[in-house]
Amino acid sequence: MRVFGFDADDVRQSVATIAPLADSTSSIASDAHIDDAAKERFARAVWTTLAEPGDGTAGFLTSALGASRSLDALIEGRSAAQIVDELNIHGYVERVDGLVDDIQKALTRWLPRLDSTSALTAVRTAAHCGATILIPGDASWPDQLNDLDSHAPLGLWVRGDTARLRSADRSISLVGARAATGYGEHVTIEAASSLVGRGFAIVSGAAYGIDGAAHRATLASNGTTFAFLAGGVDRPYPSGHDSLIGRIIDTGAVLSEVPCGTSPTKWRFLQRNRLIAALSQATVVLEAGWRSGSLNTAGHAAALGRALGAVPGSVMSAASAGCHRLIREYGATCVTNADEMAELVQGGLDDLDRGNGRVPGVANLTPEETRVLDALSTGKGRTVDDIARRSGLPNSVVQAALGVLQIYEAADERSHGWVCVPRKR
Repeated sequence: MRVFGFDADDVRQSVATIAPLADSTSSIASDAHIDDAAKERFARAVWTTLAEPGDGTAGFLTSALGASRSLDALIEGRSAAQIVDELNIHGYVERVDGLVDDIQKALTRWLPRLDSTSALTAVRTAAHCGATILIPGDASWPDQLNDLDSHAPLGLWVRGDTARLRSADRSISLVGARAATGYGEHVTIEAASSLVGRGFAIVSGAAYGIDGAAHRATLASNGTTFAFLAGGVDRPYPSGHDSLIGRIIDTGAVLSEVPCGTSPTKWRFLQRNRLIAALSQATVVLEAGWRSGSLNTAGHAAALGRALGAVPGSVMSAASAGCHRLIREYGATCVTNADEMAELVQGGLDDLDRGNGRVPGVANLTPEETRVLDALSTGKGRTVDDIARRSGLPNSVVQAALGVLQIYEAADERSHGWVCVPRKR
């Protein structure tokens, strides 16, 4: 018997190893049957290998048809029009202009990655490092992430105690610059330890600087902290935080929406930020430069209607310019201590002007151009087909992006393929 084109025994063993014990409601009735819950879990695991984080078409399709039925459609080679017809037959959507085109473009992203070997390798790697996958409907699934709608994660790969995610109902994200100053780290340590004493879990991204200080202070205060990674949970990043991430796994959880073995890229960092903002009730930027990546997290928080705070610094400090920008131009609340940060959650939401959720961007490149640039190497030339597979984009989009990157002198076509051009200093 085969399930999604996979051997049924492989699926059966995979579900047994990646389903959290406290959350799994799946059962296998007999050697010849795998129940719908188990199939859905395995299908979502496969989907995390097909779609890039935040893929709205994948989110829409798996919500409308279910991950299992959607994956079957891809494996059976159905066209975009046939998939839309199935959506209509089951009453999920009415035919709307552009839907066929959207799904057709998505198929060109997903199908090059539809590889049973890669999918099973990712699942087995997860089992080897003790990772499990949470899916919507699990007891420990953070319902806050559903506010992302079609851009919510298809599943969450987790190392740690999934049951602790229930405490994320009362959490605050502390984020900021990697190149933090002593001032920024001091404020972060004081804030995190005090918020833990007020019963808050702390969410961040495990990066150097502010993120690392927030996690360490939480652990030192015997609190619960969650870290979102831009790569697989089997690949601690940055490597210098290997020990810290291990400690987070022991007492909280490390999470990612990409499968084990996946490398972090600039695009995945930007998408990971939306999860940091969505999981918590409020986001506080403690220190950030004018174009810091932390402003991206702040933008997601504002767009989701989450409370947003920023810590002021010296007007002479470039490391605080982004915080001042958030306060002056984007409606962030000025916060200076843990009491004021807690107020963001405990009643400050109604008093905040969220505006239109706009927060300054962090790059001039479009998301597609960023993904193509991430897929390039400085030494090894890559073909358009290879870049399309790595970036999860159609060939036509890749070719257009390469043209723009070449104009910007960020990429160049050599005799052995396309390469990334190191930034000139």
